Formats: sequence, C-alpha cells, structure tokens
Amino acid sequence: MAGKDQKDGATKATAEKLMHEAQEGRNPSDAEVQWVKETLAKALERAPERPIGAATGVNVDEDGQARFTTISGTPVRRLYTQADLPADFDENAEAGPESYLGLPGEPPYTRGIHATGYRGKLWTMRQFSGFASPEETNERYKYLLANGGGGLSVAFDLPTLMGCDSDDPLSEGEVGKCGVAIDSLEDMEILFSGIDLEKTTVSMTINSPASVLWAMYLVVAERQGADWKKISGTLQNDILKEYIAQKEFIYPPAPSMRLVIDTFEFGSKYVPRFNPISISGYHIREAGSTALQELAFTLYDGVEYVDWALRRGLKVDDFAPRLSFFFNAHNDFFEEIAKYRAARKIWYRVMTERFGAKEARSAWMRFHTQTAGVSLTAQQPMNNIARVALQAMAAVLGGTQSLHTDSFDEALALPTEEAARIALRTQQIIAYESGVAGVVDPLGGSYFVERQTLDMERGAFEYFEKLDRMGGMIQAIEKGFPQKEIAEASYRYQRAVEAGEKTIVGVNAFTVEEPPPQILYIDESVREAQTAKLRALRQRRSNDTVERALDALCRAAEKEPEAAENGIAAANTMPYLLDCVRAYATVGEICNALKRVMGTWEETSLT
Repeated sequence: MAGKDQKDGATKATAEKLMHEAQEGRNPSDAEVQWVKETLAKALERAPERPIGAATGVNVDEDGQARFTTISGTPVRRLYTQADLPADFDENAEAGPESYLGLPGEPPYTRGIHATGYRGKLWTMRQFSGFASPEETNERYKYLLANGGGGLSVAFDLPTLMGCDSDDPLSEGEVGKCGVAIDSLEDMEILFSGIDLEKTTVSMTINSPASVLWAMYLVVAERQGADWKKISGTLQNDILKEYIAQKEFIYPPAPSMRLVIDTFEFGSKYVPRFNPISISGYHIREAGSTALQELAFTLYDGVEYVDWALRRGLKVDDFAPRLSFFFNAHNDFFEEIAKYRAARKIWYRVMTERFGAKEARSAWMRFHTQTAGVSLTAQQPMNNIARVALQAMAAVLGGTQSLHTDSFDEALALPTEEAARIALRTQQIIAYESGVAGVVDPLGGSYFVERQTLDMERGAFEYFEKLDRMGGMIQAIEKGFPQKEIAEASYRYQRAVEAGEKTIVGVNAFTVEEPPPQILYIDESVREAQTAKLRALRQRRSNDTVERALDALCRAAEKEPEAAENGIAAANTMPYLLDCVRAYATVGEICNALKRVMGTWEETSLT
C-alpha cells in the first residue's frame, strides 16, 4: 500500500511540474490540461523521455531532464496546440486564421507569393555546377539540361572569385578546382557555346568581381543575338555576406557597395528581367550560423542594399521587384520550413512599412535554395543522399522558387557525373512522385510550424533593432558584430557534436569502415591550358584598346556616382566594364585597375 501511495505521489509531483510547463506563457485548453494530468504524467512515469539525436546521455538540463532543441539550439516543446498561437489564429474567431496568415498569393505572403503554388509551375531545378575548364563545364551544362535541368548555375573557381587570372602566381594550385576558370570573354563564350541564353535562365555565384563577370555574360548574349530585355537569370553579387561569412572580398565595403548599386541601376534600365543580386544567407549558414541568424542577417543585408539604392536616387518600385534571395536548407526539417515562411512575411513588412513600396512584386520574397553542403559527411558519403532529400523536401514545402541539390560526394571533391545526376533525380522524384507539389503550403496551420514561424519573425526583428542601433550593416560589419555572432553559434554547435549531444550519423554514431568512392580529380593541366589561352589572347588582341578601356574605367570609378532621377548616373561603371570586356581585357586586369582606384580590404581580428 505504501508503494502505491509513493507511486501516486510521484505521479502527482510529475503532473504538477508538467502543468507548470504547460502554462508557462500559455493558456492551455481544458482538454490539454486533462491530457497532461491523466495521460502524459503516467506515460512519463512509465518511460522517461530521452534526447533524440544525442549520441550520449549528456543532453540534459541541471534537473536531469532531457533537452530537446532544434539544430540551432532553440528549445522545442513536447506538444504544440492552439495555446501556442496568437488569438487571431483561432479558427473559431470572427476573423479566422486568414487575418494572421493570409492566403497564398496575397499579403503577407506567409503561405507563398503564388496563388497556385507549384500547380502552375514547378520550382526551377537549377544545379550548381562548374569545374576545370570552360570546355569541360560546357559539356556538363549540356548534360544537365538534357537530363531535365531547368536552368544553369555557374560555380567559379577561387582565382575567378578573387579577381585573379589563371596565370597569376596567387592562382597556383587553385585553377579549376572549386569551379570553372574564367579569365576573359573568350572563356565565357566557350562556357555558353551552344546554349541559348535568351531561353535559358542562368545564375552566377560571383561576388566581388560580379559586375565584371556579368558584363562578360551580357556581351556573350549580345553576340548570340539575344535581346537584353528578354534574358533572365540571377547574379549573386552579395558583397555584404562576403565580409560577414565567406571572406571572398577585394575592395573595401563602400566602393564594393557602389559597384553593386551600379548593377541595380544599369539592370533596371537595360536588363529588366535579370536579378542583379541574390542576397545570400546560404554562406552565412555554412559558416555556422543558426537558422535565425541566417534569416536576420540576410534580410537586413537586403535592407542595406535598398538603403544604398535609394540614396543613389533610384525609385524603390523600379529595382525592388528584381531583388532575389538565396537560403540554405539544413537538416532540421521544420525549423527550415518555418524560416522560409517567416522570410516572406518579414520582407513584405520591410518593403511596405519601412520603404513604402507600392508595387506588389516589390514586396515579394523570391528565393533560391541550396541543400546544406556543410551537413555532408566524408564518412559513409552515400548517407548524404538521404540528407539531401530531406533538405530538398523542406525547401519545397517552404515554397522555394528554385533549388539546387548537393551531390553525395561533395564532401570529398567536385561531383562526378553520376553523383550530379542522382542529385537532380532527387528533385525530380520530389516533384513528380511525392505529391507535395499538389498543395500550396501544405504545413500551414500546423501548431508547431506556425509557432516556429512566429518565433523566427520576432527574433529577426530583434536583430534588426540591434543593427539599426549600430547604424546599419556596414557599421555592424566594421564592429565585427555579425561575424562574432556566427562564430559563437558555430562553436556551440561543434561543442555539442563533439560532446555527443548532436548525432551525426556515420561520424559520431553508427560508424563503419568503408573504402572511399571514386571522385573527380582536377589536375594542374587546367592551369596550363588556361595560361596558354591567356598568352595567345594577349598576343592577338589590341592591347592599346585594352589600356584605353581600362583607363576610362578607372576615371569613371574615381567619380562619385550622382543621384539620378532618370537613366544611368554619369559615373556608373557598367558601360565602362562592357567596353573593357569587348576589348578582351581579362578578369585580373579589370580588377587590378579597380584596385588602383578603390583600394583593397583586410579584415580586422575579432579578438
């Protein structure tokens, strides 16, 4: 009898603790209160909870209770109910949940910017690809398009990303290794040989020398006979995230921002269907940020770009419809979906409330997604196929406009042709076999997803307030604020992995020994071939014409761009870059010319 009384007392104590948890900042329904007392307390007495995704038992709080968090470390409740949502979300309230959520294709766009979701048009299956020489990458592009790829996404090698030619001493050992080597217009012509640029959307992941590579692309399109007003695609061109995370910058922040706004101004007049920027959270997340930090810093970077464009004299509704975004799809399925849904709502509020945009498209959050390269493991690389599939599904359920799925071997090397095909087929299986494309925002109304979406929104605006107080993102970068936030988040996550609090299948749990798969190897022959092409190019071009074009570019870059109500400001660098490209000036020559005027940038230590 004493044993039964003791057990009943323990169950009552458990129920009291659970009731405190249930009522913390909430108003649970009578049914939930009854469930906690009668069902949950007894279940926990029989079988205490243990952490999911922990390799050891250390994922507990000071009271010995299991800690359940997202991959970003955000606590996760056991159960989400109506009590976790705002009052106007109640389906029985007079206004109904639409007053908070909106409907697909209508403000605040939480449920998507298109009324029919993917029923009218699937997301673009845009596989990121580029390796070795322009000739080899051109063959891979044709292969991807022939196998159902809907668009192209160019990966450039490190020398190109840093504005160096392949024969530059700084390029040694890196030519063609992490992307395609592009030194001049000649290479860009080879890269897109046989590909109709008026009919194929192309994304280019390039930042500090973005306007140079875009000029090359535009000249190739011009020589194909394409109409600039009809071509479409996306230039990454997000220099702020380079200072924050990826570190592939050349010039100081202010001159770099001037080049970005030059592309906004030029594109809005001459290339109106091309996105001059893809404001990128992807690399912020790859550097170790949380999902919330990725969301907040990316959208605030967008705020900074809009501020600079308005100071130039551009009208918000002239350029804002072509702003696009780029997000990561990481492993925590529901957290990622909530991030995308919150992003649309936040951007709508920012563009309408902060910047007074009138055109509906100015407030649309259009974004590309790439699965998380940082999540891929060199151990048991075939496991990465499952990781990528889950990440891609989250991106689709979150309403992405285009998607790249990583190849399973990317933790080891650039993808083989087979691995690239499997990655593309993953998207096609989701699109054509899973059924998820038939419903708009299928997780809308989920208590858990809606609560996470609200928390993402609130947390992002809290970061916005901090950044506003610092004077904007440029000042925050100079103070090292976003860099420090990301470094600390990355450190916390790595500590959790090493302590076994977070399980990485095949790395700190479920390990096996297996031989490595066959990988793609890029040797030094690429640098030799590119160097030979450069030597021949410099011999046959008019070097006097090149020098005159570079001098004119420098003179334009020295001038402060004037605010222009109409047309292109006199000092916009894009027309001068086009002249340099047409004269076959190389990437390195153009970037070195701009360095003489703009200078270079070295990051100060955070310590």
